[in-house]
Amino acid sequence: MSFFVLKKIIGPLITPLPVCFAILIAGIVFLWGRKRQQLGKILVSISMAGLFVSSTPWVSTFMIRPLEHKYPALTQFNGLPEIKWVVVLGGGMLDDENISANSQLYDSSVSRLAEGIRIHRRLPGTKLIVSGGPASGTISEAEAMAGTASLLGIDRQKIVLEKTSLDTEDQAILVKKIIGNDDLILVTSASHMPRSMALFKKQGMRPIAAPTDYKTKPRGRVGLRLFSLCPGARHILMIEMAMHEYLGMLWAKMRGRI
Repeated sequence: MSFFVLKKIIGPLITPLPVCFAILIAGIVFLWGRKRQQLGKILVSISMAGLFVSSTPWVSTFMIRPLEHKYPALTQFNGLPEIKWVVVLGGGMLDDENISANSQLYDSSVSRLAEGIRIHRRLPGTKLIVSGGPASGTISEAEAMAGTASLLGIDRQKIVLEKTSLDTEDQAILVKKIIGNDDLILVTSASHMPRSMALFKKQGMRPIAAPTDYKTKPRGRVGLRLFSLCPGARHILMIEMAMHEYLGMLWAKMRGRI
């Protein structure tokens, strides 16, 4: 089994939801048995506490905010070097030929593409590179993003496709082959930006960060308010996103990729 497949299998299994459910199932098994019912009660309590903490803002904000705000948003274009390329990294898609290209893109991909188009229009001399391989079927993320960009008025001649990459490391390697030593603006989700910047710099490129798709504000704190005690699925998703990035950086450092 390849390392790529292995990390795709292991990664989701160590996020809060599957871990808490595994503990919950173990607890229920013990509760239904005649022995170790006390252990079952403890495990069920731990799982429910874990789900509650994971679904409220405190932990999710604490984990993802340092990732999202390591690089500032790109709002000023004065003083930039000569930029020829705006690189947009795919954020996932649903491969379904029965729906339009823009409907196939996940929310993070749409947000990244919108930011890339905004920057491309501010810098009309640039070309837009959309990067992402096939999700599971015939069409790649790059093709879906290119189709959406065309629908939004971007000249197809200004769009370059990188449509074979499997992960961010692949994207850095393959984009390097396209742009050589030219400067670029790198567009991806804010939480994904630190790992992406490190991987692109490792290839000898000089990326300028343009983060988007924020989940948190740069400052402020989550107070003990009534609404902050209400569980929400989005906070579990934020923790999963943060853990994916921290584990990805750890994995890349262990292999000498960043």
